[in-house]
Amino acid sequence: MPAKPRELRYDAVIVGSGVAGALVAKQLGLAGKKVLVLEAGPPAPTNLNEDMQRFYKAFAKVPESPYSPELFTNGKLTDPSTVNAGRPSVLTLKAGSWHDPHQSYLIQNGPRPFSSTYERVGGGTSLHWLGTSLRLLPSDFRMQSKHQRFVDWPLSYDDLEPWYCRAECELGVSANREDQVYLDLTFSKNYEYPMPEIPKSLVDRAVASAIDGMTVDGVVLNKNSVKSTPAARNSQPFQSRRVCAGNTNCIPICPIQAKYDPTVTLNTAQSTGHVEFCYQTVVSELLIDNAGRISQVKYLQYDEPTGPQTGSGSVSAAVVIVAANAIETPRLLLMSKNAGRTPDGLANRSGMVGKNLMDHPFYVTWGLLPTPVYPYRGPLSTSGIEQLRDGPFRSDRAAYRVEIGNEGWNFAIGGDPNITTLDLINGLNNSQTNPGKEAMFGANLVEHLNNIITRQFRLGFLVEQSPEETNRVELSCDHVDHLRLPRPQISYDLSDYTKAGVAAAKETADKIFDRLGAQKYTRDPDPDDPSAFDWPVNGKTTRLSYLGAGHIIGTYRMGTVSSQSVVNSDGRSWDHQNLFLIGSGVFPTSATGNPTLTLAALALRTSEVIVKSDLK
Repeated sequence: MPAKPRELRYDAVIVGSGVAGALVAKQLGLAGKKVLVLEAGPPAPTNLNEDMQRFYKAFAKVPESPYSPELFTNGKLTDPSTVNAGRPSVLTLKAGSWHDPHQSYLIQNGPRPFSSTYERVGGGTSLHWLGTSLRLLPSDFRMQSKHQRFVDWPLSYDDLEPWYCRAECELGVSANREDQVYLDLTFSKNYEYPMPEIPKSLVDRAVASAIDGMTVDGVVLNKNSVKSTPAARNSQPFQSRRVCAGNTNCIPICPIQAKYDPTVTLNTAQSTGHVEFCYQTVVSELLIDNAGRISQVKYLQYDEPTGPQTGSGSVSAAVVIVAANAIETPRLLLMSKNAGRTPDGLANRSGMVGKNLMDHPFYVTWGLLPTPVYPYRGPLSTSGIEQLRDGPFRSDRAAYRVEIGNEGWNFAIGGDPNITTLDLINGLNNSQTNPGKEAMFGANLVEHLNNIITRQFRLGFLVEQSPEETNRVELSCDHVDHLRLPRPQISYDLSDYTKAGVAAAKETADKIFDRLGAQKYTRDPDPDDPSAFDWPVNGKTTRLSYLGAGHIIGTYRMGTVSSQSVVNSDGRSWDHQNLFLIGSGVFPTSATGNPTLTLAALALRTSEVIVKSDLK
């Protein structure tokens, strides 16, 4: 049974316990502030055994599979209308299911699917993140000034640089400073990352040798262009976490917690004695007083994921911080209608709440190298090509970063080495490596498996997405969850700017494959793939498609003008002085790096603003 708040009023109430919410809770707790954290999902277990068992037994080992609630009920996908704290799953992004409200939690209006998912559980989505902790580039903060595209952020890289340093310490990032000096990135004097970088893999080294001397859009690459990726993963003992053992299972769950997740920070927050948690507690509305301040936080509680509502109530606080991700945060704001006093929702005088939903559309390509590189060892990715994240081309098309995969075809075809093994045993060809559909056994099977598995590799291209007001989160008028709250309704598409970036990624992938001498196995999109589109590549119309990167960005952007944004550079609502919104939803643009480190830096910056404010 979920705990009830012990007080009626707090210094701060935080909605959501992911990275951003956890960091703010810790900082306010250390400052002696009385804090209540309200989390829609259950707490993370005290050890990983329960989640690991759920993962081991899962038929579909997707990012959501280790975590509550169960994805399947009686052999079928659980109907989201029966779940109290629903969440999307990658299993509902295929033709025939992405539009089905009995399978997809998100009510997808299209014309294309929004393909990223999230958790609603103690610790949030970053329980299943990869750990990539890149800084954004200085140019990412000034797209309008430098490339005449979109908008500039209301702060600069220099403003955020000291907070990047603090965030890297909080998350425990392994990296080499010298390796990260590119495209105008700078570091504070004498700064070093908390831990040395994770060593490069044999796949990384093969790609580095292949691209030496290669030119892409005027950028000349060399061996040093393959850079170790900063990761919130231990290369040595740190924060009582183990050293990475190379399980190649970072997504969906690190079995030894060598990778940072927010439970580390939540435990520290709780140990301050000032931070209280209520799990299985869904915030349903924020109420305002006559002065426009948030006066009450209303919530609903439940005992079981698909059980009845078992409680309700409200609390008040001097400051309310919403950290519920870039879909659930606008959903809450839009639900907060205050008996008709705020018919368009809270913090929405600009009309910008829910708009400019973004991701990093993910183009994936895979193949076999001519010689073994022995994948399935180490983290899922240890290196990438970062020098293509900026250039004059950004005035015309989206940039991208290149992620080099260490997990063979596990992600690319949805389950290797199992799929290839079953193909060879059963005379199938789902992996396209057994065209004769020969059923093998004994030495012949071992020889073929060794030949294929040791040469597998994949590349992933995370493409910058343009902010578009038509890409948005709204409230469904027709579909509710089990608590009778409206579910999120999503409208989503790719602009020509973004599609051109996906096409450029395809061209670069083809060049890298040619230089590697690799045999391509990348599949053309299925005819009914809802994410597919046609675009010219090297003068030929080509069918392309994308996946979700798990990066949910935008929908309550920060800015310098209240009519064009939802919050200021501190994350404070323009409309309600005691309301702060944090997380990657404040990003005005998607930029070119994975968002977690930046949202962590911004959350720490906002924490200091709140601590220094007069909480009454």
